[in-house]
Amino acid sequence: MGDLITTLMVCHFIASVGAAEIRNLKTSTIFLMLQSLLLALIIAAFAGRSQNYSLYWWVALTVVTKVIIIPGLLWVHIKKTQVMEIKPLVSFVVSFIVLAIFLVAFYQMVHTYAGFVAPTAAAAVEPARSALALSFTIFVLGLYVLVIHRDAVKIIIGLHLIENGVHLALVTLVPQLPVSTVFGIVSNVVFAAVMLLWLTDNIYKAFGSSDTMKLSSLKG
Repeated sequence: MGDLITTLMVCHFIASVGAAEIRNLKTSTIFLMLQSLLLALIIAAFAGRSQNYSLYWWVALTVVTKVIIIPGLLWVHIKKTQVMEIKPLVSFVVSFIVLAIFLVAFYQMVHTYAGFVAPTAAAAVEPARSALALSFTIFVLGLYVLVIHRDAVKIIIGLHLIENGVHLALVTLVPQLPVSTVFGIVSNVVFAAVMLLWLTDNIYKAFGSSDTMKLSSLKG
């Protein structure tokens, strides 16, 4: 089971980078959907490993909201607007190299000092230690997307990478969360996605583009 979780986490990381870095928004959305599906499989693996079967509710909610609803909403929006992302602040090659170096180093740092980051018995053993390091790495990747990318759709993808990183951390550290709490978290995420896409639609209608930098022209 440990090897399965490790394999899923490696695939989860690759899908996360794909969602963040691929410039074709449809393809990026597919990678986000795959990343969320892998998150659901990781949660299911943790459920089987710990025999905490209440986690399967978390799996079901993750599939419905993160694998089906949110990517579906993004796909519909992209079909109505543009497929290619607005050019980000950093070129693809430079961004990929920076991420390849920084994310690996950051993962290793959090993995090494997991006891300091989360001083609990659960975080000190594998595969929880690696899952915690990965969750923080995905969180930082999402923040990177928010800083570097200008396209409103990519900003939404970055926010969901952050949120998926938080989910992985919660599953690792507090797997006994009540189902009602998990439902509240994921329903808020769907509501936020709907509101952000509504805002993105209005940005596109106003400027003919999803470039968030153009919002500065609204000043004054």
